[in-house]
Amino acid sequence: MKLIVAVPATVLLLLRAYRRNSLTTPGLVIAGLTATTHALHPSALAFTLLGVFFLLGTQATRVKHDIKAGLTLSASGHAGGEGPRTSTQVLANSGAASILCLVHVFRYGIGTALPDFGQDRFSDLVLVGIICNYVSVTADTLSSELGILSPGLPRLITNPLRTVPRGTNGGVTAGGIWYGYVGSLVIALTSLFFIPFSSSPNSTHYTIQYKTLFVVALSLWGALGSLLDSLLGALLQASVIDRRTGKIVEAPGGIKVLTEATAISSEPSSSSPSSATTTSTPSKPAILRSTKTGKEVELKPKPQHERQHSRQINTGRDILDNNQVNFLMASTMTMWGMAIAAGLWGVDLDGLLLPAA
Repeated sequence: MKLIVAVPATVLLLLRAYRRNSLTTPGLVIAGLTATTHALHPSALAFTLLGVFFLLGTQATRVKHDIKAGLTLSASGHAGGEGPRTSTQVLANSGAASILCLVHVFRYGIGTALPDFGQDRFSDLVLVGIICNYVSVTADTLSSELGILSPGLPRLITNPLRTVPRGTNGGVTAGGIWYGYVGSLVIALTSLFFIPFSSSPNSTHYTIQYKTLFVVALSLWGALGSLLDSLLGALLQASVIDRRTGKIVEAPGGIKVLTEATAISSEPSSSSPSSATTTSTPSKPAILRSTKTGKEVELKPKPQHERQHSRQINTGRDILDNNQVNFLMASTMTMWGMAIAAGLWGVDLDGLLLPAA
């Protein structure tokens, strides 16, 4: 991509993120590096899709933000809602595409023009992989940010008969699936303007039918990525519920939410050296004097397992956090999209990383 376009575009995107508090300070730094990596790609495709994803995602976050904030709880106990994106969240959504941009630069060099689509299948696969990444993460972001506003409660993707609180990992709604598809469709349509399709009428990639099939396939692939993210979230990510309100508890930046189970597991065991002092000198019980009888009453603290906690895991297993699920989904959809395209085109994936002759 030409620097005369990439530099001011990057500055404008970062200024917008800063003024709207869309990214944390480390998030801004990583976003700048990500934009630079995308700008190194010979085509404007990667950088443009990154920009469209960022604009759609931040705008979707702002839609009825006050209402969404009341649908979940923050881990701090206040109202929920998505805050500024962190550097980890930026990498989770754009990491796979950034790697492919570097692969393309490694193979073709900086400043080289891309061959027409269909002439160099290795180049085509990288382009398809970048598009697969952004149709998937855009669909997932819009599905999460707008689907939570659906009138009905979401249903657990692993058990459609069970309704779950809004914000549950793995909870899906018809509205969320639709918004996700629309987001992936926007990315797929945008890619048409930057893929170097041959202008020759004799090329099969020149036809309207081919381009229509291209857009439909990629937009559906993105919607499938959103569903995969829900499935991974339902299986590998814990959804923590607040017992008092029945609302899902969310941690800032997509990290894990602390529950009594994780708190107990993090305490030192009685056999460890660090706990020897604690177990040998237990805390003194509280002594209260009855106002009626004047007798002293000893109140012993309840054991850990008998204490009442306000948080519990409602669905899923506490294996991955939200960022790890997002990166796993994006990487899976990117690699499988490239693998399917390679199979259709008869391309040997082993030669993808070999420098061009």
